[in-house]
Order: sequence, then C-alpha cells, then structure tokens
Amino acid sequence: MTREPAEPMRLDYLIKAASIHAMTGATYRSVGLHGTQIVATSREPDGLDDLAGPDTVRADLRDLTVLPAFSDSHEHLMEASRNTLLVPVDKARSVAEFTGMVRQAARVARPGKWIITSMGWYESNLAENRLPTGAELAAAAPGHPVFARRGGHLAVANTLALQAAGVGPDTPDPPGGKIGRLPDGRPNGVLESAAVYQVAAFAPAPSADELAGAIGTRSGEYAALGVGTLREAMITLDDLPAYQQAWRDGLLNVRVRPLIRIGNELSTAEALAFIRRLGTWSGFGDDWLRIWGLKFVMDGGVEGGALDQPYADDPANSGHLNWDPAAMTEVCIEAVRRGWRIGTHAAGDRAMRTLLDVYEEVVAQTGSLPPWTLVIEHALLSDRPQRQRAVRGGFGVTVQHSLLWNMGSEMLITWGPERTRQVNPLDEWLALGASLAAGSDIAWPFNPMTNVWGMATRGTKSAGIQGPEHAIDVPTALRLYTLGSAALNGEADRLGSIVPGKLADLVAYRRDPLTADLDELADLKPELTVVGGRATHDPDKRLAR
Repeated sequence: MTREPAEPMRLDYLIKAASIHAMTGATYRSVGLHGTQIVATSREPDGLDDLAGPDTVRADLRDLTVLPAFSDSHEHLMEASRNTLLVPVDKARSVAEFTGMVRQAARVARPGKWIITSMGWYESNLAENRLPTGAELAAAAPGHPVFARRGGHLAVANTLALQAAGVGPDTPDPPGGKIGRLPDGRPNGVLESAAVYQVAAFAPAPSADELAGAIGTRSGEYAALGVGTLREAMITLDDLPAYQQAWRDGLLNVRVRPLIRIGNELSTAEALAFIRRLGTWSGFGDDWLRIWGLKFVMDGGVEGGALDQPYADDPANSGHLNWDPAAMTEVCIEAVRRGWRIGTHAAGDRAMRTLLDVYEEVVAQTGSLPPWTLVIEHALLSDRPQRQRAVRGGFGVTVQHSLLWNMGSEMLITWGPERTRQVNPLDEWLALGASLAAGSDIAWPFNPMTNVWGMATRGTKSAGIQGPEHAIDVPTALRLYTLGSAALNGEADRLGSIVPGKLADLVAYRRDPLTADLDELADLKPELTVVGGRATHDPDKRLAR
C-alpha cells in the first residue's frame, strides 16, 4: 500500500517586519504562524516565502518592530472589569468632582441603593491630595450607603455603609485591619486592609453575566496595550464563574491565570477545610484560562504595610501583619502537598521577613519545591539579607514599578524619602540572581511600556525620579515582562519569546523599544497585538484576510 506524499505545511500568516526581537538575543525579519503557534522564523524578509500558500495572509509590517506579547505577572482584571460597572471616580481630579460623581449616581439610583465607586483612584489624582471623608460621601448621597475603595487595601465608607456592615463605635478592629476613628471613637469612614473586606462583604455584587461581559470589554483594552497573558492576582470562588463564562463565550482577549484568595479572617481549621474542598490544584485549565494557585495577603499596602521602623507620618504606627506565622505555615504546607502554588502579598520589610520565615519552614517540611511554587508578591521594601534569603530559598518575586509610579507621592508622605527611593531595587535583586517577573497591579489597563520606561528611569507620575541608582536597562525590563512572567506561570516552554513551537503571542510598535530614546517609551502604544495566532488588537486591519 502506498500513500500520497503529505502536503507541505502552509502558513496561516507570514509576517515581515523591520525587526522581530525574539527575547533570546536573536533578531529576525520574518515570522510564520500556523494555527495558534509560531512555526518558523527567518533573519531574511523573504526567508519564509516558500512556506506561504494561496490562503496565507501576507502581513507587511516592515514599518513596525515585533516583540513577544507582554505577560503581566500581577494585575487585577476582575477588579478592573468590575470598575466599569461602578461610579468612575478614577476620572475625578478634585474632591468636589469625586463627590459630584457620587451625587449624580445617587440622584438616578433607587432609594437606599448602594453607591459603589471604581477602585482605580488615588489621592494624588485629586487637587487636594487627600481622601474624601465619610462625611463628604454622606452629604453627596443622603439615604444611600456609599463605599469608595481605593486600590486593594483602603476604602472610605459613609455611616450608612458602615451600619449595613455592623460597624459602629464599639466594633473592634478586625485582625489585619484598621477602622479609622474620630476623636470620640466613632468610625470616620476610613478602612484599611481587612476592614475593607469586612464592609465590602455587604455591598451588592454584579451578576456573573454582567461581569463576564465586562471582562470581555476590559480584556480587550489590555490587549490593545500589548498584553497577551495576565496573572489575575486575587479572586474569590464567587468570581470564578464570571471568568468561566467569559471563557465559554469566547470573550477573553488575554490569557488569564487566576489566584484564589485564602482569607486571613478564616481560622486555621477553616482555611485547611477550604483548601481541601477545592477539588482542583494549580495548572487546571487550558491555554486561555488556567488556575495559577492560591493567594495570601501578609500585610497592607502603602497604608498598613508591616515595617520594621515606624511610619514617617505616624510614629506610633508600623503597620500590621494579617497572618499568624505558625497558622500560615500549616496552611501553606497543606496547600503545597495538594499541588498548589502560593503567591503572598508582602509590601513592608517586616512582612518580608515574616513571610521568608514561613516559606523556609514550608520547604523544610515538604522538601525541595519546583521553581515559582512559593512566590513573593511585591517585596516593595526589603534589605539585602532578606533578598539573599529569597534567592537561596528559590522564592520568585513579582515586581511592579507601576506602584512606585502611581503612589510615589503617597509613599513619600507615609514611608519617607529614604524608604521610597529604595522601593523595588531591581538592580540589587538581579545582582543576587533573583527570579523576577514584572507586572502592574494597577486595576485598570496600564501601558506596559510606561512600566518599562519606569524600570529604566525610576520615573513616577507625580513624585519625580525615585532611586535612579536602581534603574535597569530596557532589554532586561522587557525580559522580566515576557520570559520572566512566562517562567512564573510555568509556561517558559510555550510563551515569552518568539521561537518556533511556542504560542503565537506578539505585539508590534512603530518605534523599536530597544533603540528608541527612553523618553519615547512612556507613551509608546502598540499598532497590533496577536494572541494565539488571533489578532486581539488590529485597528488598521494589518492581519485581515
């Protein structure tokens, strides 16, 4: 029996570009895609022409430079999507504009409805450079509970929202949180860390249908900025159906790798039972939606981060730890033995030291673990011995210059100038051989190139240059944002570089980021983004059939 010779493979797309930086040190001029994968590269523009057939889309991008699509190691797509359904106070530039938006939302809401704001705003957005007060929110929306989250670790609520959550003068601070007080002991509306979640639990949530649609829209905005993969830094089990629905309906425009929150409000027994009931483990899913692992939160953020020395603006305060180290160690050991990876938020240096104690004990009890099993999220403040311990222990670190970019002004007030300039010293981490992966943690679509510019300059939004001695070069920053995050996700063999056999996740720019002036990077945005061989951002129809 004889067989006809197999038909040669024909490319779906043949892309020719000014430069194609593979992130391996190689630069090409053409790349071929078939299905979801990269199948061929060439240093010559016409080097792959023999693989093209009559149905091949020939994309002439010789005015563009192509890179691997970005992989954000730590971002909150769920919160960014939820924000689109809430009062958009991130657009406010004064307290009056902020409360005016709340007032307008209350005016059209049914009586007694909660007024909930988006969370992607900061004091430095506002001319007064301060939080709105609970009293100002109450005056803007009489008869409505108002809840205004600012990032993941702080919120302002009016009295009706506090009352709905059972928070009053006699309510103690929750473990790992703080309820702001007036001089007479009544809550003033400011909530930190665990206290945020204490009130948020009583606010109504959007439906899975609403969230799935919002995820589709928001993920498209991330794709338009060159993001191909996003590690979703924290969701609850109640959030997961919205992701599953967005996946089922083909709405995802970026790959998503969620972390499931293990709340510090749980007792040790409750946390262990929660993990045992999950019925799955890290890595479950497909190329578009795959569970990364579990999320713990060791301390607060700029307010509430556990520091070795007191806060610059509050000498009586050095932040708080959310977990008892012995309890967290027990829970982490159980999780690791059940096949879970763990990421833990640690902002302050005291939190870092405590987390390293926990992780080292986990390894002592379980034996050597694969790379990126135990991950430190942020490590905003650390000293050299802590960084050495992290490297020795094999604990990877996700880093976000965008936090310094966005909150540098708040850090200068809260932590002081010296600590602020030492935030995320990437050069020192890298000199020790640390495993780093770059991301944003902004909870709105943030331009990765602004982050690359920030890593290379230490520039910020409103606090000038902070710690320029810790800047790294652009190629290194790009590698942390591509290959670094691919390694974090256990996908270094499939993503992060432009190599035959890897998934076809690409981004293209009019300027070459490796040769452009630094000042050009901050506002550089893509002309084209491809994820899995599909254009997720192509306004000029460069890949259209």
